[in-house]
Amino acid sequence: MTETVKSFDWSERPLVVGEVAQAHDGSLGMAHSFIDAIADAGADAVKFQTHIASAESRPQEPWRVRFSYEDESRFDYWRRMEFTPDQWVGLREHATERGLAFVSSPFSIEAVELLVEVGISAWKIASGELSNTVLIDRVAAAGQPVLLSTGMSDWTEIDAAVAQVSKDPDRPFAVLQCTSAYPTPAEDVGLNVVQEIGRRYGCASGLSDHSGTVFPSLAAATLGARVIEVHVTLSPKMFGPDVPASLTPAELRELCEGVRYIEAAVAAPVDKAVMAERLADMREMFTRSIVARTSLDAGTVLTEEHLTVKKPAGGLPPARLQSLLGRQLRVPLEADASLLEEHLEPARDSG
Repeated sequence: MTETVKSFDWSERPLVVGEVAQAHDGSLGMAHSFIDAIADAGADAVKFQTHIASAESRPQEPWRVRFSYEDESRFDYWRRMEFTPDQWVGLREHATERGLAFVSSPFSIEAVELLVEVGISAWKIASGELSNTVLIDRVAAAGQPVLLSTGMSDWTEIDAAVAQVSKDPDRPFAVLQCTSAYPTPAEDVGLNVVQEIGRRYGCASGLSDHSGTVFPSLAAATLGARVIEVHVTLSPKMFGPDVPASLTPAELRELCEGVRYIEAAVAAPVDKAVMAERLADMREMFTRSIVARTSLDAGTVLTEEHLTVKKPAGGLPPARLQSLLGRQLRVPLEADASLLEEHLEPARDSG
Protein backbone atom coordinates (compact mmCIF):
# COMPACT_ATOMS: atom_id res chain seq x y z
CA MET A 1 0.00 0.00 0.00
CA THR A 2 1.59 3.25 -1.15
CA GLU A 3 -0.89 5.77 0.27
CA THR A 4 -3.16 6.18 3.22
CA VAL A 5 -6.74 5.27 2.37
CA LYS A 6 -9.73 7.09 3.80
CA SER A 7 -10.88 5.55 7.07
CA PHE A 8 -14.15 3.70 7.42
CA ASP A 9 -15.47 4.76 10.83
CA TRP A 10 -19.16 4.50 11.65
CA SER A 11 -18.69 5.68 15.25
CA GLU A 12 -19.01 9.33 14.28
CA ARG A 13 -21.98 9.07 11.93
CA PRO A 14 -23.88 6.48 9.86
CA LEU A 15 -22.02 5.64 6.66
CA VAL A 16 -23.61 5.32 3.22
CA VAL A 17 -21.87 2.91 0.85
CA GLY A 18 -22.47 2.95 -2.90
CA GLU A 19 -22.08 -0.61 -4.20
CA VAL A 20 -20.77 -0.91 -7.76
CA ALA A 21 -20.49 -4.72 -7.74
CA GLN A 22 -20.30 -5.77 -11.39
CA ALA A 23 -22.24 -2.80 -12.80
CA HIS A 24 -19.04 -1.68 -14.56
CA ASP A 25 -19.38 -4.82 -16.73
CA GLY A 26 -15.62 -5.19 -16.94
CA SER A 27 -14.98 -1.64 -18.15
CA LEU A 28 -12.30 0.20 -16.18
CA GLY A 29 -13.54 3.55 -17.45
CA MET A 30 -17.05 2.72 -16.29
CA ALA A 31 -15.71 1.74 -12.87
CA HIS A 32 -14.09 5.16 -12.54
CA SER A 33 -17.35 6.81 -13.64
CA PHE A 34 -19.14 5.08 -10.79
CA ILE A 35 -16.63 6.50 -8.29
CA ASP A 36 -17.38 10.03 -9.46
CA ALA A 37 -21.15 9.47 -9.44
CA ILE A 38 -21.11 8.01 -5.94
CA ALA A 39 -18.89 10.82 -4.62
CA ASP A 40 -21.04 13.49 -6.26
CA ALA A 41 -24.12 12.01 -4.58
CA GLY A 42 -22.58 12.55 -1.14
CA ALA A 43 -21.92 8.94 -0.13
CA ASP A 44 -19.14 7.99 2.29
CA ALA A 45 -17.70 4.97 0.50
CA VAL A 46 -17.58 3.13 -2.79
CA LYS A 47 -17.64 -0.65 -2.80
CA PHE A 48 -16.45 -3.06 -5.47
CA GLN A 49 -16.15 -6.82 -5.76
CA THR A 50 -12.72 -8.28 -6.41
CA HIS A 51 -12.82 -11.40 -8.55
CA ILE A 52 -9.95 -13.62 -9.70
CA ALA A 53 -11.73 -16.26 -11.74
CA SER A 54 -9.17 -19.03 -11.49
CA ALA A 55 -8.99 -18.65 -7.69
CA GLU A 56 -12.70 -18.61 -6.92
CA SER A 57 -14.55 -20.57 -9.55
CA ARG A 58 -14.55 -23.55 -11.87
CA PRO A 59 -15.70 -23.68 -15.51
CA GLN A 60 -18.79 -25.67 -14.52
CA GLU A 61 -20.13 -22.98 -12.13
CA PRO A 62 -23.81 -22.53 -13.09
CA TRP A 63 -25.41 -19.22 -13.93
CA ARG A 64 -27.74 -17.85 -11.28
CA VAL A 65 -29.46 -15.92 -14.07
CA ARG A 66 -28.13 -16.22 -17.61
CA PHE A 67 -27.81 -12.56 -18.52
CA SER A 68 -24.51 -12.16 -20.41
CA TYR A 69 -24.55 -11.83 -24.18
CA GLU A 70 -20.81 -12.41 -24.53
CA ASP A 71 -19.76 -14.95 -21.88
CA GLU A 72 -20.27 -18.65 -22.50
CA SER A 73 -19.94 -19.52 -18.82
CA ARG A 74 -20.09 -17.92 -15.41
CA PHE A 75 -16.33 -18.56 -15.18
CA ASP A 76 -15.78 -16.52 -18.36
CA TYR A 77 -17.85 -13.73 -16.87
CA TRP A 78 -15.76 -13.61 -13.67
CA ARG A 79 -12.61 -13.54 -15.76
CA ARG A 80 -13.94 -10.57 -17.73
CA MET A 81 -14.67 -8.75 -14.44
CA GLU A 82 -11.02 -8.88 -13.34
CA PHE A 83 -8.81 -5.80 -13.10
CA THR A 84 -5.02 -5.82 -12.87
CA PRO A 85 -3.28 -4.81 -9.62
CA ASP A 86 -2.32 -1.46 -11.15
CA GLN A 87 -5.90 -0.87 -12.24
CA TRP A 88 -7.13 -1.59 -8.72
CA VAL A 89 -4.58 0.86 -7.35
CA GLY A 90 -5.91 3.47 -9.77
CA LEU A 91 -9.45 2.88 -8.58
CA ARG A 92 -8.41 3.12 -4.95
CA GLU A 93 -6.46 6.33 -5.60
CA HIS A 94 -9.43 7.84 -7.45
CA ALA A 95 -11.77 6.97 -4.56
CA THR A 96 -9.36 8.52 -2.04
CA GLU A 97 -9.05 11.68 -4.13
CA ARG A 98 -12.84 11.99 -4.16
CA GLY A 99 -13.04 11.59 -0.38
CA LEU A 100 -14.51 8.09 -0.48
CA ALA A 101 -13.54 5.14 1.64
CA PHE A 102 -12.53 2.21 -0.59
CA VAL A 103 -14.32 -1.03 0.23
CA SER A 104 -14.37 -4.35 -1.59
CA SER A 105 -15.64 -7.90 -1.24
CA PRO A 106 -12.87 -10.40 -2.00
CA PHE A 107 -13.97 -13.75 -3.36
CA SER A 108 -10.76 -15.69 -2.82
CA ILE A 109 -7.64 -15.64 -0.67
CA GLU A 110 -5.76 -14.38 -3.72
CA ALA A 111 -8.18 -11.46 -3.95
CA VAL A 112 -7.55 -10.68 -0.28
CA GLU A 113 -3.79 -10.63 -0.88
CA LEU A 114 -4.29 -8.37 -3.87
CA LEU A 115 -6.40 -5.91 -1.89
CA VAL A 116 -3.90 -5.88 0.97
CA GLU A 117 -1.32 -4.63 -1.51
CA VAL A 118 -3.70 -2.17 -3.13
CA GLY A 119 -4.86 -0.70 0.17
CA ILE A 120 -8.39 -0.88 1.47
CA SER A 121 -10.56 1.00 3.98
CA ALA A 122 -12.79 -1.92 4.97
CA TRP A 123 -13.65 -5.45 3.95
CA LYS A 124 -17.06 -6.74 3.01
CA ILE A 125 -17.82 -10.44 3.38
CA ALA A 126 -20.50 -11.13 0.80
CA SER A 127 -23.57 -13.12 1.79
CA GLY A 128 -22.45 -16.18 -0.15
CA GLU A 129 -19.08 -16.18 1.61
CA LEU A 130 -20.29 -16.05 5.21
CA SER A 131 -19.57 -19.76 5.66
CA ASN A 132 -16.12 -19.45 4.03
CA THR A 133 -14.12 -19.64 7.25
CA VAL A 134 -10.78 -19.63 5.43
CA LEU A 135 -11.60 -16.35 3.71
CA ILE A 136 -12.98 -14.74 6.89
CA ASP A 137 -9.89 -15.70 8.89
CA ARG A 138 -7.60 -14.11 6.31
CA VAL A 139 -9.71 -10.95 6.11
CA ALA A 140 -9.86 -10.70 9.89
CA ALA A 141 -6.08 -10.97 10.08
CA ALA A 142 -5.66 -8.00 7.74
CA GLY A 143 -6.82 -5.60 10.44
CA GLN A 144 -9.28 -3.25 8.73
CA PRO A 145 -12.97 -3.00 9.71
CA VAL A 146 -15.09 -5.92 8.51
CA LEU A 147 -18.67 -5.85 7.25
CA LEU A 148 -20.57 -9.14 7.37
CA SER A 149 -23.51 -9.49 5.00
CA THR A 150 -26.13 -12.00 6.06
CA GLY A 151 -28.41 -12.36 3.05
CA MET A 152 -28.35 -16.17 2.87
CA SER A 153 -27.63 -17.17 6.48
CA ASP A 154 -29.47 -18.19 9.62
CA TRP A 155 -28.44 -17.12 13.12
CA THR A 156 -26.20 -20.13 13.67
CA GLU A 157 -24.05 -19.29 10.66
CA ILE A 158 -24.00 -15.60 11.55
CA ASP A 159 -22.97 -16.46 15.14
CA ALA A 160 -20.00 -18.42 13.80
CA ALA A 161 -18.86 -15.62 11.49
CA VAL A 162 -19.17 -13.03 14.26
CA ALA A 163 -17.11 -15.26 16.55
CA GLN A 164 -14.36 -15.30 13.92
CA VAL A 165 -14.14 -11.55 13.38
CA SER A 166 -14.56 -10.63 17.05
CA LYS A 167 -11.54 -12.54 18.33
CA ASP A 168 -9.57 -9.30 18.20
CA PRO A 169 -11.50 -6.84 20.41
CA ASP A 170 -9.79 -3.90 18.71
CA ARG A 171 -11.06 -4.76 15.22
CA PRO A 172 -14.31 -2.95 14.37
CA PHE A 173 -16.96 -5.03 12.66
CA ALA A 174 -20.56 -4.53 11.65
CA VAL A 175 -23.25 -7.03 10.76
CA LEU A 176 -25.60 -6.06 7.96
CA GLN A 177 -29.12 -7.32 7.56
CA CYS A 178 -29.54 -8.38 3.96
CA THR A 179 -31.95 -10.41 1.88
CA SER A 180 -30.50 -11.90 -1.29
CA ALA A 181 -33.40 -11.12 -3.59
CA TYR A 182 -33.09 -8.70 -6.50
CA PRO A 183 -35.12 -6.59 -6.03
CA THR A 184 -36.21 -7.31 -2.46
CA PRO A 185 -39.95 -6.83 -1.77
CA ALA A 186 -40.95 -4.78 1.25
CA GLU A 187 -42.11 -7.78 3.25
CA ASP A 188 -38.65 -9.40 2.96
CA VAL A 189 -36.46 -6.40 3.87
CA GLY A 190 -36.23 -7.44 7.54
CA LEU A 191 -35.95 -4.08 9.26
CA ASN A 192 -36.59 -5.82 12.59
CA VAL A 193 -33.30 -7.65 12.20
CA VAL A 194 -31.31 -4.39 12.16
CA GLN A 195 -32.01 -3.82 15.85
CA GLU A 196 -31.89 -7.51 16.71
CA ILE A 197 -28.30 -7.65 15.42
CA GLY A 198 -27.26 -4.90 17.81
CA ARG A 199 -28.87 -6.64 20.76
CA ARG A 200 -27.49 -10.06 19.87
CA TYR A 201 -23.88 -9.12 19.18
CA GLY A 202 -23.39 -5.74 20.83
CA CYS A 203 -21.91 -4.42 17.58
CA ALA A 204 -22.76 -1.90 14.90
CA SER A 205 -25.63 -3.04 12.72
CA GLY A 206 -26.57 -2.03 9.22
CA LEU A 207 -28.58 -2.77 6.12
CA SER A 208 -27.41 -4.01 2.76
CA ASP A 209 -30.49 -3.21 0.73
CA HIS A 210 -31.57 -4.63 -2.62
CA SER A 211 -35.03 -3.07 -2.82
CA GLY A 212 -34.13 -0.52 -5.49
CA THR A 213 -35.76 2.25 -3.40
CA VAL A 214 -34.56 4.66 -0.71
CA PHE A 215 -37.26 3.68 1.78
CA PRO A 216 -35.71 0.71 3.65
CA SER A 217 -32.41 2.51 4.11
CA LEU A 218 -34.07 5.61 5.54
CA ALA A 219 -36.07 3.44 7.92
CA ALA A 220 -32.90 1.57 8.92
CA ALA A 221 -31.14 4.86 9.67
CA THR A 222 -33.99 5.79 12.00
CA LEU A 223 -33.64 2.40 13.71
CA GLY A 224 -29.95 3.02 14.41
CA ALA A 225 -28.17 1.42 11.44
CA ARG A 226 -24.54 2.57 11.30
CA VAL A 227 -23.80 1.25 7.80
CA ILE A 228 -26.16 1.46 4.84
CA GLU A 229 -25.20 -0.14 1.55
CA VAL A 230 -27.10 0.18 -1.70
CA HIS A 231 -26.37 -0.87 -5.26
CA VAL A 232 -25.92 1.97 -7.74
CA THR A 233 -26.67 2.20 -11.45
CA LEU A 234 -25.88 5.20 -13.62
CA SER A 235 -29.23 4.76 -15.35
CA PRO A 236 -32.22 2.44 -14.96
CA LYS A 237 -31.69 1.55 -18.62
CA MET A 238 -28.18 0.17 -18.05
CA PHE A 239 -27.35 -3.48 -18.70
CA GLY A 240 -26.88 -5.88 -15.81
CA PRO A 241 -28.73 -8.18 -13.43
CA ASP A 242 -28.53 -5.78 -10.46
CA VAL A 243 -30.10 -2.76 -12.18
CA PRO A 244 -33.66 -3.38 -10.87
CA ALA A 245 -32.23 -3.54 -7.32
CA SER A 246 -30.13 -0.36 -7.68
CA LEU A 247 -30.47 3.36 -7.05
CA THR A 248 -29.66 6.02 -9.62
CA PRO A 249 -27.19 8.76 -8.63
CA ALA A 250 -30.12 11.13 -8.03
CA GLU A 251 -31.78 8.60 -5.73
CA LEU A 252 -28.49 7.98 -3.96
CA ARG A 253 -28.16 11.72 -3.33
CA GLU A 254 -31.68 11.75 -1.90
CA LEU A 255 -30.75 8.83 0.34
CA CYS A 256 -27.57 10.52 1.57
CA GLU A 257 -29.42 13.74 2.34
CA GLY A 258 -32.11 11.76 4.13
CA VAL A 259 -29.62 9.85 6.26
CA ARG A 260 -27.89 13.06 7.29
CA TYR A 261 -31.26 14.63 8.13
CA ILE A 262 -32.27 11.61 10.22
CA GLU A 263 -28.87 11.64 11.91
CA ALA A 264 -29.40 15.24 13.01
CA ALA A 265 -32.95 14.55 14.17
CA VAL A 266 -32.06 11.46 16.17
CA ALA A 267 -29.12 13.25 17.80
CA ALA A 268 -31.36 16.03 19.12
CA PRO A 269 -34.20 14.69 21.30
CA VAL A 270 -36.91 17.25 21.94
CA ASP A 271 -38.18 18.28 25.39
CA LYS A 272 -41.83 19.15 24.74
CA ALA A 273 -42.03 21.57 27.67
CA VAL A 274 -38.99 23.49 26.45
CA MET A 275 -40.27 23.44 22.87
CA ALA A 276 -43.67 24.76 23.95
CA GLU A 277 -41.94 27.66 25.69
CA ARG A 278 -39.93 28.40 22.56
CA LEU A 279 -43.13 28.43 20.51
CA ALA A 280 -45.13 30.60 22.90
CA ASP A 281 -45.41 33.48 20.41
CA MET A 282 -46.60 31.11 17.67
CA ARG A 283 -49.06 29.53 20.08
CA GLU A 284 -50.55 32.97 20.68
CA MET A 285 -51.13 33.34 16.94
CA PHE A 286 -52.53 29.88 16.20
CA THR A 287 -54.65 29.07 19.26
CA ARG A 288 -58.01 30.60 20.20
CA SER A 289 -59.67 32.43 23.05
CA ILE A 290 -63.24 33.12 24.12
CA VAL A 291 -64.72 36.24 22.52
CA ALA A 292 -68.06 38.01 22.45
CA ARG A 293 -70.17 36.78 19.53
CA THR A 294 -71.99 40.14 19.39
CA SER A 295 -71.85 43.43 21.28
CA LEU A 296 -72.87 42.79 24.89
CA ASP A 297 -74.06 45.20 27.55
CA ALA A 298 -72.79 45.30 31.11
CA GLY A 299 -74.98 43.10 33.28
CA THR A 300 -75.54 40.50 30.53
CA VAL A 301 -75.86 36.99 31.94
CA LEU A 302 -73.80 34.90 29.57
CA THR A 303 -75.26 32.06 27.51
CA GLU A 304 -73.84 29.98 24.65
CA GLU A 305 -75.42 32.44 22.18
CA HIS A 306 -73.25 35.24 23.55
CA LEU A 307 -69.85 33.55 23.21
CA THR A 308 -67.62 31.85 20.64
CA VAL A 309 -63.91 31.04 20.22
CA LYS A 310 -61.65 32.71 17.67
CA LYS A 311 -57.96 33.25 16.89
CA PRO A 312 -55.64 34.62 18.10
CA ALA A 313 -55.31 33.71 21.75
CA GLY A 314 -55.14 36.41 24.39
CA GLY A 315 -58.30 35.90 26.39
CA LEU A 316 -59.71 33.06 28.41
CA PRO A 317 -59.03 29.65 26.79
CA PRO A 318 -61.78 27.67 25.01
CA ALA A 319 -61.75 25.05 27.77
CA ARG A 320 -63.31 27.67 30.10
CA LEU A 321 -66.36 28.36 27.95
CA GLN A 322 -68.88 26.05 29.68
CA SER A 323 -67.84 27.26 33.11
CA LEU A 324 -68.60 30.86 32.13
CA LEU A 325 -72.23 30.26 31.25
CA GLY A 326 -74.45 32.01 33.80
CA ARG A 327 -71.74 34.49 34.78
CA GLN A 328 -72.58 38.21 34.57
CA LEU A 329 -70.63 40.85 32.68
CA ARG A 330 -69.50 43.81 34.76
CA VAL A 331 -68.44 45.81 31.67
CA PRO A 332 -69.77 46.06 28.11
CA LEU A 333 -67.98 44.14 25.37
CA GLU A 334 -67.72 44.82 21.65
CA ALA A 335 -68.22 41.99 19.19
CA ASP A 336 -65.04 39.87 18.87
CA ALA A 337 -63.56 41.34 22.05
CA SER A 338 -61.61 38.79 24.11
CA LEU A 339 -63.24 37.86 27.38
CA LEU A 340 -61.04 38.24 30.46
CA GLU A 341 -61.69 37.32 34.08
CA GLU A 342 -61.80 41.01 35.08
CA HIS A 343 -64.74 41.54 32.70
CA LEU A 344 -66.90 39.31 34.91
CA GLU A 345 -68.67 39.77 38.17
CA PRO A 346 -67.33 37.46 40.86
CA ALA A 347 -68.78 33.98 40.64
CA ARG A 348 -71.51 33.32 43.20
CA ASP A 349 -70.82 30.71 45.83
CA SER A 350 -73.09 27.81 44.96
CA GLY A 351 -73.02 26.67 48.58
